[in-house]
Amino acid sequence: MLNVKNINQYYGGSHILRDVSLQTQLGKVTVLLGRNGVGKTTLLKSLMGLVPIKTGSIEFDGQQIQNNTPYERARAGMGFVPQGREIFARLTVEENLRMGLAYKSASTPIPAELYELFPVLKQMLHRRGGDLSGGQQQQLAIARALAAKPKLLILDEPTEGIQPSIIKDIGRVIRMLADRGDMAILLVEQYYDFAEALADDYLVMERGEFIGRGLGKDMQANGVRHMVAI
Repeated sequence: MLNVKNINQYYGGSHILRDVSLQTQLGKVTVLLGRNGVGKTTLLKSLMGLVPIKTGSIEFDGQQIQNNTPYERARAGMGFVPQGREIFARLTVEENLRMGLAYKSASTPIPAELYELFPVLKQMLHRRGGDLSGGQQQQLAIARALAAKPKLLILDEPTEGIQPSIIKDIGRVIRMLADRGDMAILLVEQYYDFAEALADDYLVMERGEFIGRGLGKDMQANGVRHMVAI
């Protein structure tokens, strides 16, 4: 679904991403781990077109997209849940969800499935996003990204600052979405146990390049926890 080859990215004179290559597949969760400041978020922003890459290629669903705008990538089927959630605090839950359908017809209904995945959103449909708890806001951010039914879902640290009960709910939803087989998931995560439980494949980043990769079931044997320990 996503095929990234040898991308490089710079901030000023700093070489942030160094010949980064990765793939994601339908029905699988690819987990990206690494300490703070190693380039994980920059990589995700590069994939979404929020920051340009200097060299390399990004292929999505068989099409080269490295020169596409962020909205073109969204229309192609890429969904992004940024770090910090970035919901619209003054808009209601319903209005936030409709923002995920912004490029579709105004009559396009909000998928009922979103309320099945995250029942709390239906209960709070008319409440403003800024009045939700951190965990509820995270669920809203994920649902907003899912509204347009993406073929790739990219999540940047969805467990950050979230209570354990909602972390379990988010993990359940991620696994369910992957198991349906019609979506690829790229998950950036610092919470190792959460990442290990979900990973079909893993990547470890250090100083803008991958220093480890493999199957999720081999993470413990390969010492991945030690590789990302602070």
